Amino acid sequence: MSFIALRTGVAVALSSLMISLACPAVSAAPSVNQDILVQKESEYPAWWKEAVFYQIYPRSFKDTNDDGIGDIRGIIEKLDYLKSLGIDAIWINPHYDSPNTDNGYDISNYRQIMKEYGTMEDFDNLVAEMKKRNMRLMIDVVINHTSDQHPWFIQSKSDKNNPYRDYYFWRDGKDNQPPSNYPSFFGGSAWQKDAKSGQYYLHYFARQQPDLNWDNPKVREDLYAMLRFWLDKGVSGMRFDTVATYSKIPGFPNLTPEQQKNFAEQYTMGPNIHRYIQEMNRKVLSRYDVATAGEIFGVPLDRSSQFFDRRRHELNMAFMFDLIRLDRDSNERWRHKSWSLSQFRQIISKMDVTVGKYGWNTFFLDNHDNPRAVSHFGDDGPQWREASAKALATITLTQRATPFIYQGSELGMTNYPFRQLNEFDDIEVKGFWQDYVQSGKVTATEFLGNVRLTSRDNSRTPFQWNDTLNAGFTRGKPWFHINPNYVEINAEREETREDSVLNYYKKMIQLRHHIPALVYGAYQDLNPQDNTVYAYTRTLGNERYLVVVNFKEYPVRYTLPANDAIEEVVIDTQQQAAAPHSTSLSLSPWQAGVYKLR
Repeated sequence: MSFIALRTGVAVALSSLMISLACPAVSAAPSVNQDILVQKESEYPAWWKEAVFYQIYPRSFKDTNDDGIGDIRGIIEKLDYLKSLGIDAIWINPHYDSPNTDNGYDISNYRQIMKEYGTMEDFDNLVAEMKKRNMRLMIDVVINHTSDQHPWFIQSKSDKNNPYRDYYFWRDGKDNQPPSNYPSFFGGSAWQKDAKSGQYYLHYFARQQPDLNWDNPKVREDLYAMLRFWLDKGVSGMRFDTVATYSKIPGFPNLTPEQQKNFAEQYTMGPNIHRYIQEMNRKVLSRYDVATAGEIFGVPLDRSSQFFDRRRHELNMAFMFDLIRLDRDSNERWRHKSWSLSQFRQIISKMDVTVGKYGWNTFFLDNHDNPRAVSHFGDDGPQWREASAKALATITLTQRATPFIYQGSELGMTNYPFRQLNEFDDIEVKGFWQDYVQSGKVTATEFLGNVRLTSRDNSRTPFQWNDTLNAGFTRGKPWFHINPNYVEINAEREETREDSVLNYYKKMIQLRHHIPALVYGAYQDLNPQDNTVYAYTRTLGNERYLVVVNFKEYPVRYTLPANDAIEEVVIDTQQQAAAPHSTSLSLSPWQAGVYKLR
């Protein structure tokens, strides 16, 4: 049953910041197209549309055995914390056995738990404890590639005539060079030569991550059996890593110079990609109550809906990267570039239009592959960190999409103050260093100045639980740096402060759970060109809500559109109640709020 159906008629009371939402509102009717969109989407309620997800990077969440690495028991220990936050579902990054060349995204055994994380019994206990709390678990599914230590690849590499040879892509070189000029996402060539056979194998990512051959039906059937294994254990969600690259371009032709600049998009153009996903849905996913989300990095917006349009029977949702990568150079992906609020909001509008009435989207402002949201889109300086973190929370939880909160965002955790190369752990940074600094293309100073802003390592520092040794993450030696600001920014401190970022997240999540318009309502940006105030409406039937965020570090006067007036203040980061029928707002720096319109 729909979460919202269960909550129908429930009055919302969220302390003095909020006024009852029980009174009916009179508002202008939305446009015909918006009304059709809203009605269509409301006809298809689903738990995964109404849920608030929380992403856990297990290695950095909570360590219980003092080895310095987070584990499954640590997640179990903190389930009540997540439940109190209002979380409905948790996505965990790969939990499988792995040599950890790419922090678990190089899997050596799909049916075993990574030894650092615990045992299969621990995993089963996690599922059971989450069910007790009416929470669901989404796992990360990495099936574009395996580890080079997976038994399949070991067999594949052993002999050209081995039955597993065709589980991967092996090709002869050309003139003692790789088969084609394909680049790897992590730097260098996407082909690695095997000394024994003289052939090359394909790896879109690290050389320790050979790509699986989805054109081989045996590969697909083995992977489908693995999916059933985890679904039968009670998993409720699957996030498919780099799902758009499963199908490869036949013959691996050389890329033109222009194609090489945007090779990520080229890698998503395999001719069988949708046939394979539809087959996976038909044979496995459609037979379970499972939410599916695909990471479709590289797919342009105009093609993205093909992955989640419900009429196509593929996936439920997608992780698009147009927004979170708006300030990244498309060719030199480590390089930071300036961005504007108008770009930010126009991308959100484009994503909303792309999703349309037959699809659904995810919304996120940080994850394990991107810097911290408050350092990226807010202001992580002492004066505005909390205000901007609350502003970003307001945006995240009022979109027509399923929100994914990355661990620590609810505290306003910030980027780590990296200074030199040896402080980074990420294989991506090391690969880019070889390609750009060691080759002489850029200076070390220029490179480090950019990657300290863009590196994935920013989001992978351990969770800051309290102000004790190692931020309460571990009593051992932590696997990675702990941000030195943990004394000021930690969960224990946030829980005791009424006006903290954490408590604001709790209120915003509760709001989303109780106001259907914030889930299903039509989205309309009120001024796409404005670089100061981000204002938009969410409309469902006769209810209409205005969301306003001041993106500046100075006060701003915001005037509502003609014929609009505020009926109620639902929530406001500055606790300033607007006067009844007010048609303007005096916004403090980084102030954000949700207002019910007449």
